[in-house]
Amino acid sequence: ASCAKKKCQATQSQQVQTAAMSEAIISLGCSLGVLLAASLGYSLIQPNGGQCIKIHLVYFASAICLVAFLPTSIANHVFTELTVSLVGAMYPVYRATKAVCTPEEEDDKEWLQYWMLGGVLFMITTWVDDVIKQNSVDTIWLGSLLFLFYWLYFPLTCGALVVYENVTEPYLGPKLKPLQRKMNNVIISLQQMFSNAFHLYLVWIIFMFLPAGLKRIIAIAIGTIYPTICSISAVATEEIEDDTYWLTYWSVYGCLFLIMNVSEDFLGRIPGFYTLIIFTTIYLMLPMFRGAEKIFRKVLVPVAGLQELLMLRDAILIKKQTLKDLDPERAAVLQKSIAKFFDGSSSDSDPSVLKDELMQGWGKIQLPKIKLPFGKAEGGDEPTEKTNLV
Repeated sequence: ASCAKKKCQATQSQQVQTAAMSEAIISLGCSLGVLLAASLGYSLIQPNGGQCIKIHLVYFASAICLVAFLPTSIANHVFTELTVSLVGAMYPVYRATKAVCTPEEEDDKEWLQYWMLGGVLFMITTWVDDVIKQNSVDTIWLGSLLFLFYWLYFPLTCGALVVYENVTEPYLGPKLKPLQRKMNNVIISLQQMFSNAFHLYLVWIIFMFLPAGLKRIIAIAIGTIYPTICSISAVATEEIEDDTYWLTYWSVYGCLFLIMNVSEDFLGRIPGFYTLIIFTTIYLMLPMFRGAEKIFRKVLVPVAGLQELLMLRDAILIKKQTLKDLDPERAAVLQKSIAKFFDGSSSDSDPSVLKDELMQGWGKIQLPKIKLPFGKAEGGDEPTEKTNLV
């Protein structure tokens, strides 16, 4: 009897494991299917700027109906944290990485506008997930979050652009620029304070005794609040460099957020986990380290297979900088030398030959005439009159 009971328990346990595995496979398939649909929708549909109000109304009405009336057995597989992470973070990370690598500048601003609002949504999810305990409510919340993330970059709604043009640019931008300057001063003060090892150790001791949920909120707040303010200020300017800098940060931070989201259930209670997340975020964020750019170029770009596209963008930026810093004649000589070097099909591509060609033109440069207080003027003739110094 005991043997039969043990066999029955083993069979039941095996059935439970098989059912759990089947549920996980179905959920993964549903998440990948939603990601495929989202990516096809973004790639195939032409954007309209989000100007049609009817499309927004139809989109949200459809989203509400799906979230509210989709059968629970299907909704539990579709509206999951994995689906939200793939649509709200993973795919935008890829598109933002590609935007940074492309020579065009418009897509940089487009995806930076997305990440400004995406950062706010990441911050909101940190405490909503802790508040929601019921499975049915959690499914509704995840479904709403999924459609909200996709609304931000769906070509027919362009929600991030709509929010930027109607809220961020006219109202938030002018008010956040002074706040950004103040926060920059605060960050400089914190850097000076933390250069003292005692202050850093004291802050770490206090942080270690905080609850895990509060640590998570602090970690995500550090990674989203200041970058969101800086991103809003960057989009409001004509320069593209600051847009690219913060879009690069968001691309890498999005990956860090996904890693934290996946691993915190297993590692979140280990001392030092959120401390590591915070230090990594600071390394990515601060210009003194430029960590996001390093990881972006050495990890994200190779993984996405965009090395050649990034090289093309770098070459175009070098050309623009050359035309900006040099006079047209010298810029033409420099561009010709660079073209010969990259061609590599003749002896003219030898670096020493190119250097000699570049140096030959220096003798033709006319130096400005400088008048000295006395004596002979540099580059000019003898002074015609004598000057008496008293």
